Amino acid sequence: MASKPAPPASAAPSGLAPRKSLWREYGEALIIAVILAVVIRAFVVQAFSIPSGSMQPTLLIHDYLLVNKLSYGIRNPFTNKVLVSLGRPQRGDVAVFIYPQDPSKDYIKRVIGLPGDRIQIVNKKVFINGKPYETPQAVYTDPAINPPPVHPGDSSRDNLEPVVVPPDSYFVMGDNRDHSFDSRFWGFVHLDALRGRAFIIYFSWDSALPPDTPLYVALPLALKELATKFTWDSKTFSLRWNRLGKIIR
Repeated sequence: MASKPAPPASAAPSGLAPRKSLWREYGEALIIAVILAVVIRAFVVQAFSIPSGSMQPTLLIHDYLLVNKLSYGIRNPFTNKVLVSLGRPQRGDVAVFIYPQDPSKDYIKRVIGLPGDRIQIVNKKVFINGKPYETPQAVYTDPAINPPPVHPGDSSRDNLEPVVVPPDSYFVMGDNRDHSFDSRFWGFVHLDALRGRAFIIYFSWDSALPPDTPLYVALPLALKELATKFTWDSKTFSLRWNRLGKIIR
């Protein structure tokens, strides 16, 4: 019995998909990278920069830091509400949160009071549940002590009548105690407003320019000085090498 002729080589299945074009491969890789970046930013880690000195000396103006968004749970990226709880803020955490009086802004402060705590401030000294509480990182640069507030609008910076932290809420303060706008003035931070816990400084720079000068303005000015005068103007832009990779405590 004669055997059947073999199919032509061109008709034999190769088992391989047609080769994609180079542009298609790059495009797909770029799309995957963007999706991963969005997911990581929404659920895992997010970068923030420091615009003010309210957390000095722990955090300086122009420090760039990473925030662990899983510290306090997996959150809905649109509403920020907790979907899966993975932990609660601990006293001493440096936390980023949505500013209660303006949801378009993010603030960073240190967690001082936990739910149920009784907080009182007497002549700049913090008391929690009747006991003195000292934060090693806290600094006071103004020797003057504001008296206890009597009228609406009086400052409660140095003296605060006892308040009890509500459930699922936190009392926060800046380390630069005399120059921080925090829970002493506007109240508590709810759990749903928390972004995450700051854990590392990945970039930091300094400049004699006004504090609100952005990086994309300061760096080109220094580069221009280098190109025209062959010298680096460290007053315009300089890296704080000793702060890169610093763990935030």
